Amino acid sequence: MASLTVLISLVACATLATGAAGVRVELTRVHSSPFVRDAVRRDIHRHAARRLAASGDTVSAPTRKDTAMGEYLMTLAIGTPPLSYPAIADTGSDLIWTQCAPCGDQCFNQSTPLYNPANSTTFSNLPCDSPLSICAAASLTECVCRSGFYFPNRDLEPPASAARFDWLAGPNRSNRTGSRRLRKPWWRYNYTYGTGWTSGVQGFETFTFDSFPGIAFGCSNASSGHYFNGSSGLVGLGRGSLSLVSQLGADKFSYCLTPSQDTNSTSTLLLGPSASLNDTGVGSTPFITSPDMALTNTFYYLNLTGISLGTTALSIPADAFSLTANGTGGLFIDSGTTVTSLVDAAYQQVRAAVLSLVTLPTTDGSDATGLDLCFALPSLTWAPPALPSMMLHFDGADMVIPADSYMILESGLWCLAMLNNTDGEASVLGNYQQQNMHILYDISQETLSFAPANCSTF
Repeated sequence: MASLTVLISLVACATLATGAAGVRVELTRVHSSPFVRDAVRRDIHRHAARRLAASGDTVSAPTRKDTAMGEYLMTLAIGTPPLSYPAIADTGSDLIWTQCAPCGDQCFNQSTPLYNPANSTTFSNLPCDSPLSICAAASLTECVCRSGFYFPNRDLEPPASAARFDWLAGPNRSNRTGSRRLRKPWWRYNYTYGTGWTSGVQGFETFTFDSFPGIAFGCSNASSGHYFNGSSGLVGLGRGSLSLVSQLGADKFSYCLTPSQDTNSTSTLLLGPSASLNDTGVGSTPFITSPDMALTNTFYYLNLTGISLGTTALSIPADAFSLTANGTGGLFIDSGTTVTSLVDAAYQQVRAAVLSLVTLPTTDGSDATGLDLCFALPSLTWAPPALPSMMLHFDGADMVIPADSYMILESGLWCLAMLNNTDGEASVLGNYQQQNMHILYDISQETLSFAPANCSTF
């Protein structure tokens, strides 16, 4: 979401501490085996979709029956009366949304009942002049607020099966002005992710972290299923105005992810003042200003200047991770991506360095894991050899990645848990490389801080 046969997927228990201390969410892993292949395929589609979206081409995603794990889920209580929904926590996007009734064939299966805006006394449509409309948040100028779809820059139509559900036939509930809330014009969205999309209308609703009223969110009545399995929606934690972080006015948030071998302990997500980093060995690096583009300004970009394996500095070009003004290149940290992807010039150096240190025979693990470099273990009980830690050299600080956070073990294969990025897309620091590390996003100071931690006792 190490010997590893589980992919981390975290579900937030409803343990919330609010007020001056902020919000605390206890996270519990859901395990699945095998998982590497599905997680890697999901990551590859995620990267490909970003590239297609940036080029203006139509983005589509395959729908498969098997579930790709690797996400982190937090439980939200939405509406009045409040109902709980598990949703993916994603630092690589902004929109908060859940599936809503009525939902047709294009909705994915979820374990909880669908949220129904007609049954909540605190739901209202997002006004056309709201700065939290998806078009205003994305700085899109050619959008129309109406009882239909929105059109950002060009005609973007969801699939036919997503087109127009008859919400207007529901109960005639009223807001404070006495008008019929479900008959107002609305902002309709078609939001694309790496392996899927979701479509619906924007509204305001009460989210229960000690009752925060008026949170702008998406009420989806059509979605692709593969990426979102196991959840009821998604919570954007990115840098944009629609994210939960921005709407709560949280100046910082942090998380600490337990190691994959630990099936008993919980992990933690903190929002607000309680998200402090008092660990030993803290390193801090500034965020890089995101390009002023709708598709990239949500990401938390970092300045990665080099990589070492043990004491050996790898021969990576100085500009390998440079972020350009047109939004290409760079590296960002993303909780919605499982394994790290590196541009080819860096990946090949990492691959060669690992290969030079391991005397085991290599094997083709692409079908089983989707990963490029795999070694065959003599037996399922045979322990992999020791490898040195990897260091990511950021501007101002080094992040130490132990071997069990860059190598992954499954079904007798021991593989480099990284992907080769050959398409010019940004490099991404995935959540698998973030385990057993306390990571703080300080929005007010524009810095990312991190320290090794025993997250099982956090």
